[in-house]
Amino acid sequence: DYTEQEKETWKTVYSTLKTLYNTHACRQHRYIFPLLEENCGYGTDNIPQLEDISNFLHECTGWRLRPVMGLLSPRDFLNGLAFRVFHSTQYIRHHSKPLYTPEPDVCHELLGHVPLFADPEFASFSQEIGLASLGASEDDIKKLATCYWFTVEFGLCKEESGIKAYGAGLLSSFGELEYCLSDKPKKESFDPEHVSTVQYPITEYQPVYFVTESFEDAKQKMRTFAQSLKRPFSLRYNPYTETIEVLDNKQKVLNFASSIQSEFGILAQALDKLNF
Repeated sequence: DYTEQEKETWKTVYSTLKTLYNTHACRQHRYIFPLLEENCGYGTDNIPQLEDISNFLHECTGWRLRPVMGLLSPRDFLNGLAFRVFHSTQYIRHHSKPLYTPEPDVCHELLGHVPLFADPEFASFSQEIGLASLGASEDDIKKLATCYWFTVEFGLCKEESGIKAYGAGLLSSFGELEYCLSDKPKKESFDPEHVSTVQYPITEYQPVYFVTESFEDAKQKMRTFAQSLKRPFSLRYNPYTETIEVLDNKQKVLNFASSIQSEFGILAQALDKLNF
């Protein structure tokens, strides 16, 4: 349970950020946020329970929240994404600075991250970063963590009405959410090979933000980038068993090919019935 003071802090953060979401947040965040209010108890006077949110996410995209007491190593955190698991903190920022926190808190997790994990395309893109981290070298983990930073945390995306924010670090910071869409910072196209080498500040606004064409486009770029990383095996996520399968022998590859063939058969049948 949270104290009354912590609830007041949540109320301040929630009500302040919500005034910007309709104009600054991406389409997916704008669509899902009301669903969280309807189904998970989101509101100015209530800090939602992680279990309720986790169950909602699992129904939407197969993702789950797993509470943690502190920060994980980049490898452990990214590895969790491969299994569609997001490790979430539960503490809330200090009441003296409700609109700023030096590290992730429950406002950052629930207002910034959670809405996007209920979107299938974004959820798939996030998992792609996690899958690339399994078995990666320390140097490659650093590159993937940097890609994560400039996308899932501080990413921008194109929409018909202009550039919008989808990164959780932006969607949970009133000041930076306004700043990132202003003319002050640089904005560049998202290219993982370049982004993975960019240095970034942690305690101040980002000097540059990277803009994705779409989450599907970002996923394909991340997949291509991941293929350039050195790893002695290939793998896939099995959504039925929620496990990672290492494709390290002929039989596993044949089994995977068989499942793909079956899915293609269903697709061909559906297209035929729709007269494509």
